[in-house]
Amino acid sequence: MVVVALYLLKFDKKAVRETILEEILPDEGLVIRGFQYNHENPDKGIRWALDAEEMRSSENNNLISFHEFLLTVNAKDRPSIELKGEKGDYSRDSGKIDLRGNLEGTSSDGYRIITDQILINEKTGLVSTDRHVKIFGPFFSTEGQGLSIDVEKETVKILSNVTSVINEGHITQ
Repeated sequence: MVVVALYLLKFDKKAVRETILEEILPDEGLVIRGFQYNHENPDKGIRWALDAEEMRSSENNNLISFHEFLLTVNAKDRPSIELKGEKGDYSRDSGKIDLRGNLEGTSSDGYRIITDQILINEKTGLVSTDRHVKIFGPFFSTEGQGLSIDVEKETVKILSNVTSVINEGHITQ
């Protein structure tokens, strides 16, 4: 899911499709309602789509914000991922994307994550939050406070107050 968000951050206005240009506001930049963006990276075998009720870019295009979004990612030889939420901000300068508001991610192989905020640093490949997190899988559920994901190392850590439940029928020895 995190890798998909990292690819999301590489779009430019020329690639916007099926949108209605609402207005260009002084000191605010571009505003698009009914924003839809599709991207394919054949070299990496990734296709993704971002649908949002609204997208805004700053006057200098450094800050991009979107509201009520659904991000769908399909990667070759990997499960598809959908992530929905209320708000997102991306800073081109810092390479950080801040997703907020009733975030829920699901994968086609049965995993799900729920939290209220996630910060993705595309430059370092780190994903984090200090908020409460719930992760569900086919045979377990885990929740706690805070989350740290290293995309390159493929590690996921819940930082404190961790509670996990493993469904008995799936324990192997």
